Amino acid sequence: MANHKSALKRVRQNAKKRLSNRYYKKSTRTAIKNLRAMEDKAEAAKFLPKVISMIDKLAKRNTIHKNEAANLKGKLTKFVNKLG
Repeated sequence: MANHKSALKRVRQNAKKRLSNRYYKKSTRTAIKNLRAMEDKAEAAKFLPKVISMIDKLAKRNTIHKNEAANLKGKLTKFVNKLG
């Protein structure tokens, strides 16, 4: 375990950040799951920008890799465009 004051503070900060990252990542995964479950194109097209925004925020904070974000956005956009 860390002994220095600054190291102990860093441990606390990391724990707080980890919880925050888990929350936002899980929320985004749920939103993606909900989007993929949609069958109405208009509804999905309306929801897509919100999901893309969530993905972009994760990539900006380095919670997910920028290429993973790009792949997800492309696949979801493709999915919504294919809906009939």
